[in-house]
Amino acid sequence: PYYVDINQNLFLEAYLHSSDSNLVLFVDTCVASPNPHNFTTVTYDIIRNGCVRDSTYATYYSPYTHMVRFKFNAFQFIRNNPSVYLQCELVVCRAYDYSSRCYQGCITRSKREASS
Repeated sequence: PYYVDINQNLFLEAYLHSSDSNLVLFVDTCVASPNPHNFTTVTYDIIRNGCVRDSTYATYYSPYTHMVRFKFNAFQFIRNNPSVYLQCELVVCRAYDYSSRCYQGCITRSKREASS
């Protein structure tokens, strides 16, 4: 485990190991949970569908398209859950394919889509 204080900046970096330099990495969703085996019941969205949900989330410059860097402030779930587990979904796309998920950014569903 990695130990931090509450509100301490947590810096993360994801890197795609590939010889193909025409790939882009995109952070679609990062969800925190007090349970390493359950990311649906008690969760906290840091980023969801490319939309930032945590006000302390920030992205950082990356010299490579196949690397993403971001940070958020450490927090704790209530009810004495000392551990927080993070699960992130990243998308790999072809560089300059502007119709791909990587270039769409934040996707919000309309109420009509959500109710059907």
